[in-house]
Amino acid sequence: MRNPTHAVNFAAPRGFAAAFKADCKETFFPDDPFHKLKHEKPSRKLKKTIQYFIPLFEWLPNYNLRLFRYDLLAGITITSLAIPQGISYAKLANIPAIYGLYSSFIPPFVYAIFGSSKHLAVGTVAACSLLLSETIGTKASPKDNPTLYLHLIFTSTFFTGIFQTALGFLRLGILVDFLSHSTITGFMGGTAIIICLQQLKGIFGVKHFTTHTDVVSVLQAVFRHRDEWRWQSAVVGVIFLAFLQFTRYVRQKRPKLFWVSAIAPMVVVVVGCLFAYFAHVEKHGINIVGDLKKGLNPPSIQYLNFDPQYLPVTVRAGLVTGLVAMAEGMAIGRSFAIMKNEQTDGNKEMVAFGFMNIIGSFTSCYLTTGPFSKTAVNFNAGCKTAMSNVIMGLCMMLTLLFLAPLFSYTPLVALSAIIMSAMLGLINYEEMIHLFKVDKFDFVICMAAFLGVSFISMDVGLMLSVGLALLRALLYVARPAACKLGKLPNSSLYRDTEQYPAGSTPIPGILVIQLGSPIYFANCTYIRERVLRYIQEEQGASDSKTDVIEHLLLDLSGVSSIDMTGIETFVELRRILVSKGIKLVIVNPRIEVLEKMTLSKFTDAIGKESFYLSIEDAVQSCRFSLLPNKTTLEEFLNDVQTGV
Repeated sequence: MRNPTHAVNFAAPRGFAAAFKADCKETFFPDDPFHKLKHEKPSRKLKKTIQYFIPLFEWLPNYNLRLFRYDLLAGITITSLAIPQGISYAKLANIPAIYGLYSSFIPPFVYAIFGSSKHLAVGTVAACSLLLSETIGTKASPKDNPTLYLHLIFTSTFFTGIFQTALGFLRLGILVDFLSHSTITGFMGGTAIIICLQQLKGIFGVKHFTTHTDVVSVLQAVFRHRDEWRWQSAVVGVIFLAFLQFTRYVRQKRPKLFWVSAIAPMVVVVVGCLFAYFAHVEKHGINIVGDLKKGLNPPSIQYLNFDPQYLPVTVRAGLVTGLVAMAEGMAIGRSFAIMKNEQTDGNKEMVAFGFMNIIGSFTSCYLTTGPFSKTAVNFNAGCKTAMSNVIMGLCMMLTLLFLAPLFSYTPLVALSAIIMSAMLGLINYEEMIHLFKVDKFDFVICMAAFLGVSFISMDVGLMLSVGLALLRALLYVARPAACKLGKLPNSSLYRDTEQYPAGSTPIPGILVIQLGSPIYFANCTYIRERVLRYIQEEQGASDSKTDVIEHLLLDLSGVSSIDMTGIETFVELRRILVSKGIKLVIVNPRIEVLEKMTLSKFTDAIGKESFYLSIEDAVQSCRFSLLPNKTTLEEFLNDVQTGV
């Protein structure tokens, strides 16, 4: 019954070098970027290689005035958002406001050169600003020793850049995938809660506050200092917050009016500055930003602090914030690219983020990535290329040179209202409800991040959530999917008998089991026990001696790899089956699995005739050995025709 033209290919196993090269290529270069350059001329190959590693040279030669008009509008629009956000998030990080503006000047130029996304807008983000403040604040106080604190912020930004660049060059973008969608949703929601509560300090004009970031500590600090509350500040804050939320409502109802919400923070800052200047708000207990000096970014490379006393905290801050910033920026860039049927390269994005933060740490910038709000505005404004980031950088340069002192009158309560309005949009309760309905474990992972960030700390909440996600992945590895297959009537299809209980028909004397995951040391025992349990259940369910299992077919189509423990498990399983009078048959092993079986002599042990390319071939072949158990040849042929 075996068709020689469809037999399993027992080719000689590949050498170590060939197999290792194939595995590395699949792991680090799944997109195979240089395959199409094989037959190109050396000069053209060099040109394409440079364009691949530096995306600027890919889109800039085709740039024209029509594209520039869109990018100009988008660049100016995101600048109007970058100025108030830069000042606000710098305040959140407990560093002088001017450094928030510095961080929106140099990094956009770097990203325009190395970034692969056309829509991502570069800037600081609230979550990482607070995370830096919380982590660095445990070693240096921003109030008692602001200079040391600022230098450690620069140093942690440098380590973030080194970490991100290394991951990009080593093609390890896969690490970001460990931050699942559920983790990001919970982390952002918890962070938003903490940040909103912290802004009560600015809303009520409280001067003394806690350095902790959990809900209990923040609320205790707010109500412990009720004597410092200023009703004037609260009234102004509520008005600004109501205005910002109204503009967000307008954008949701009328998407074409997105610019209303985009310029709203700048309107709040300008109105706040005018109000503070003419009303002398400081006399009424409303604090302002204070001195903002004119001038471009001063160098800060000499301030990087590698003192062993502070090295652990700066490295930890750099790694944790770098991972969070990378995951957020890449996810946002990928989401907006999908809307335009485009693609972004995760490894290029990591290199771009890394260079942004390395160069930024040398030029008085702190951690930057791709914030959602600014990218959404950039996308809706019609940006066509990364030139919109260049326009934003140039506008920010003009701001630093000429307009920075004008923003020194910005009331802190206005910045608090801007931050609160931005954070309220990050609490995605609808997605949390959706996770609960679809997958309870995903909901638990989300809640671990949300509650951990809210009630313990940001890094602990993140680690709890990632730990649960990894535990789930390990459970999938340790308890892989396996199912018993039956044949659908009048077809050659074999499907899960549990999924198709009415349609699939068991095959007398033959048990077909499908394994659907790699076979490793962690799941070998389970696989062996599960297979034996299937045999026991099958034989226990039948009272007929003619239906005793004689052949066990293992479909390995979904098994991508196997280790030596897996091979030994198969050897042991075969030994057990032989003692029970059952023959083991292997169906469609993949090349990596078949090579291991060949090198370990397992194929010789069970015989190459026990390997089949399809379940149908294996079943038809096994039926002949079952023929003596049939009453007549006509009965056997009738079973074949009816699909039994």
